Amino acid sequence: MTTAFTVDHLPGRTIRHEGQHYLFFSGTAYLGLPQNAAFQQVLIDSIGSYGTSFGSSRNGNLQLAVYQQAEAQLAAFVGAETALTLSSGMMAGQAVVNYLRAQRYEFVYGPSTHPALWHEPDLILPAIPFAEWVEQIPNVVATVGRVAIVLNSLDAVRSQAYSFEWVSRLPADVPITLVVDDSHGLGIIGEGGSGIWRQIPRLPSVQLLVTASLAKAMGLPGGVILGDAETLGAIRRTPFFGGCSPMPPAYLQAYLQADELYRQAREKLRQNVVLAEELLMPTGWFTHAPGYPVFYTEHDELYPYLLEKGIFLYSFAYPTAADRANTRVVISAFHEPEDIERLAQHINEFISSTQG
Repeated sequence: MTTAFTVDHLPGRTIRHEGQHYLFFSGTAYLGLPQNAAFQQVLIDSIGSYGTSFGSSRNGNLQLAVYQQAEAQLAAFVGAETALTLSSGMMAGQAVVNYLRAQRYEFVYGPSTHPALWHEPDLILPAIPFAEWVEQIPNVVATVGRVAIVLNSLDAVRSQAYSFEWVSRLPADVPITLVVDDSHGLGIIGEGGSGIWRQIPRLPSVQLLVTASLAKAMGLPGGVILGDAETLGAIRRTPFFGGCSPMPPAYLQAYLQADELYRQAREKLRQNVVLAEELLMPTGWFTHAPGYPVFYTEHDELYPYLLEKGIFLYSFAYPTAADRANTRVVISAFHEPEDIERLAQHINEFISSTQG
């Protein structure tokens, strides 16, 4: 079992632990916005207008315009008709699941679907490869009535991209709602980082809802549901949504003002990922979706070796404590080329030592 580090600061390029500095290749701040001084200043200015939180229901008789403005910008960015923000990606997922349960949908889950979209706490997910699951889906949904197909936009743990071409083969005579968690894609995959929405074929018989945490690439403490105005309006009217505290409005105001900072961060991340691909993939030790900032390895022994060299990787059991530890290198926009070069140097040294 991996021993957890406890630190007293926000991780960035490095972390400090017991007097030692480590290069940090973990976490999910892919664009490095929480560590970005310019983004922090935009947020500080926004706090001057909106404080640290808004202790009210979004359905109350006082409305803050910043929510509608930010949701309109998020929807336009992704390509959806509308958006609805909540306090976390988990809350966004559960708002959708609770709504669909009330509509008596039957749920069909994809492999490794994030717990944010589970409709019961001890859900057993398909233990088969994604490609095999995809081949079964048309026949599965043809045997049920109202069905919700629920899955992730990609395998962020093993860094595997998913194709959604299979959606075009779904039966046209079955009412289907496709629910996709894009928490690890929004901000970094798709056109301009707009996520998975535009990559999913649209069919008249298939309603699309995308949920996402904004706390990863987007650097915002909240979540979002993306979809059609009628469905999101219905979700907004549920007691579940009405009882939720909203995400802090200052962060949405910062988001509205940070287009250029997001663009710069995506370009820096792109350059860093290209370098990491050039240096890590020839080793043959990593699984990696091209352009994605995660490099997964089955060689868990890499973690303690690199830790001794002052490099901290992602390596712990997920999503449950019963799962095996998964080890991955996570690249961020806050890394510098020399960080990635040092990482690759030690990985190559370790590989050489195991082959000698």
